[in-house]
Amino acid sequence: MKFIDEVKIEVTSGKGGNGVVHFRREKYVAFGGPDGGNGGKGGNVYVIGDENINTLMNYRGRKHYDAQDGENGKGSQMDGATGEDMVLKVPVGTLIYHQETGELLFDIVEHDQKQLIAQGGRGGLGNAFFKSSTNQAPRFAQEGEAGIYLPLKLELKLIADIALIGLPNAGKSTLISSISSAKPKIADYPFTTLTPNLGVVKVDDENSLVVADIPGLIEKASEGKGLGIQFLKHIERTSALVHLVDCSMLLEPYEALEDYATVKDELLKYKEELGHKVEIVCLTKIDAMTEEEISRFQKTMEETLDKRVLPISSVSGRNLDLLKRLMLKTKAN
Repeated sequence: MKFIDEVKIEVTSGKGGNGVVHFRREKYVAFGGPDGGNGGKGGNVYVIGDENINTLMNYRGRKHYDAQDGENGKGSQMDGATGEDMVLKVPVGTLIYHQETGELLFDIVEHDQKQLIAQGGRGGLGNAFFKSSTNQAPRFAQEGEAGIYLPLKLELKLIADIALIGLPNAGKSTLISSISSAKPKIADYPFTTLTPNLGVVKVDDENSLVVADIPGLIEKASEGKGLGIQFLKHIERTSALVHLVDCSMLLEPYEALEDYATVKDELLKYKEELGHKVEIVCLTKIDAMTEEEISRFQKTMEETLDKRVLPISSVSGRNLDLLKRLMLKTKAN
């Protein structure tokens, strides 16, 4: 299924049914009293979170979603039926905005979280309701209340504990396939990953993490180069980043630092706080390097960045258990 993370739709709650003007008609009763029933309430529009859905693809084609109108009242004081509700299922992590004002209406962050988006119109009162000692035969009734129309923008931000970031082909897809059951497409050309992938990483018998593999960034991504920054919003909810730097084809540590800075700069350009998230820096594809090269790159980068740099191999599994424990520690903090 195609990954869609933004859609625009329009919803309208149901109109309330009209009250009815009606008088009782019985044999041998010359003047039957008013017995017009009330109109039924219009259906509501709800949004509900569903953890089994991971894309907004279902809303790509159809643009209008209307709840059912309430039925009109009937004679013999029979009220009209209530209109059927419209329930829209969305992935957990969906934000719901008003299209025109940009106001955030709801943030769906839990499975089965149900939010009333637009309340159905109230049903009109029939003429039986208006009978009184001074008005024995009212010849009027209320119209039902109109439904509520809302233009909405749905935006999905994946809910993950950790995001894997780095340049294209830094080893993100290979890593997530090694530490989880996720099976992303892996190849030796740039932009293998065209959509974010989620994987559940089991750290030990009691703890697990949700990790997101974010498509690779390149220089000037914020200006629309490569895949642009369309997927950076999926990093916002994460507690920490794992920044992968492929040193296997580089000759000098300064090249690795330049690669690191390229991605870091794009995060800062997109949103300042993303550039200051807790991160774990990893050297990847170290199987193609000698121990002396690994040590040289690691030492230079640690001294320059003033933070720990962890060499890892998704092929041999070197330091992957340590990486999982570090990810769990960042989540806990």
